[in-house]
Amino acid sequence: MTALLVIAAFLVLAVFLGLRARGGKEMTLEQWSVGGRGFGSVLVFVLLAGDIYTTFTFLGASGWAYGQGGPAFYILAYAAPAYVLSYWLLPAVWRYAKQHRLVSQADFFAKKFDSPALGALVALVGVVAMVPYLVLQLTGMGIIVSSASYGHLSPHTALVIGTVALTGYVTVSGIHGSAWTSVVKDAMILGVVVFLGIYLPVHYYGGIGAMFHRIDTVKPGFLTLHHSRQSPTWFASTVLLSALGFYLWPHTFSASYSARNPQVFRRNAVVLPLYQLILLFVFFAGFAAIIAVPGLKGSDGDLSLLRITVKTFDPWFVGVVGAAGLLTALVPGSLLLMASATSLADSVFRLARPQAGDETVARLAKALVPVVAAVALLFAFNGGSTLVNLLLMGYALVTQLFPALLLSLPTRRLITKQGAAAGILAGVATVAAVTLTSTTVGGLLPGLPQPVKDLNVGVIALAVNLVVLAAVSALTRAGAARPAVQLTNSSAP
Repeated sequence: MTALLVIAAFLVLAVFLGLRARGGKEMTLEQWSVGGRGFGSVLVFVLLAGDIYTTFTFLGASGWAYGQGGPAFYILAYAAPAYVLSYWLLPAVWRYAKQHRLVSQADFFAKKFDSPALGALVALVGVVAMVPYLVLQLTGMGIIVSSASYGHLSPHTALVIGTVALTGYVTVSGIHGSAWTSVVKDAMILGVVVFLGIYLPVHYYGGIGAMFHRIDTVKPGFLTLHHSRQSPTWFASTVLLSALGFYLWPHTFSASYSARNPQVFRRNAVVLPLYQLILLFVFFAGFAAIIAVPGLKGSDGDLSLLRITVKTFDPWFVGVVGAAGLLTALVPGSLLLMASATSLADSVFRLARPQAGDETVARLAKALVPVVAAVALLFAFNGGSTLVNLLLMGYALVTQLFPALLLSLPTRRLITKQGAAAGILAGVATVAAVTLTSTTVGGLLPGLPQPVKDLNVGVIALAVNLVVLAAVSALTRAGAARPAVQLTNSSAP
């Protein structure tokens, strides 16, 4: 019961901070969703860094180190190029969002292309992508709390309690609650992860180097990339896909609106790659469990960090680890809930009711928070893929928004709204088709060279997206220009 009491205490603290973060502010749509655009470097840092240290990191990264070995290092690699991209991308997004007082990612596309229908499409794609990501957080939370409580709470009970708490403070405080809870979460997770990553290899193997030598002896080649499937081609294409999609998650994209000025992003882009290195300690904990806690198969590999923790430490410290894991679910989960509700209310509802005011939309967004949470809870109860697979599916979807975003940034519009919509639909349809049929590039085209067959299917979907986007933009631009040419010719003397 000691571990469960520690976890419960931190849950109460998180809810208290989340509710208190409102601070007497009037929760208008802008204040609730983007913090009145008044967050400084520290709060924006913890919000954007919240996507690094989630239940995916806590369980999925260690689980893949345990079950997959070398290929898991893609998780360490992809954020660094994303941060480099953010140095130029996020200031441009922020300036446009501030100029037009935007509150969601879908708003950005709708305004850029002067198309509410495109905004609604982007909102729907974003929500569909965020559902597996939210399921990942909730599933991870259930696993963490149940395991760290030594089974006193079932995963489903833990899921319900955590989701109710999360829904409550998101509805009341919006992004303010997420930001202040994230401060506590980052401090805890850093301390816990660094300690586990150093202590466990030393305790079981005598050191980190000795641990890797032992694993290589017991499982030769496990620490390297494979010749097929999870090969160097898979690694590079997955890193590319994840880097391009990193800031295309609706909750991350709209969280960037909360910054006080664009210099916030440039300062964070310098520091965040160093922060990413802390992930190494998560891998070390997962690798340490390979021999210390053998026999975990498939999705049970996600339990490796918790199993070795329970085996090694006293219940009070297991409770601290469980509390840190709980917070890694609450913070990104709150952002995902808020972004999903805001996107649906501000883009989809406004398309049907364009005369709706901000106050009406704000009320609807808050009302949608428990609805989205209930849907995610339903999916989480049904179980399914490993945490990493859930995240990769979401990345493949949100990355389909990248071409339209990038080509919308120049002053001169390079593509049409029809082209942007067609490209997104083609890319999403490709991702859906290969995901539902569990198809790989090699399965579709078995005659291709092995490096091509190993490409991440999300990259193939991105290529389809670009081809369709370019073709439809060319056709619709030509169609729009033709009447003007005819009018000019007919009016000539």
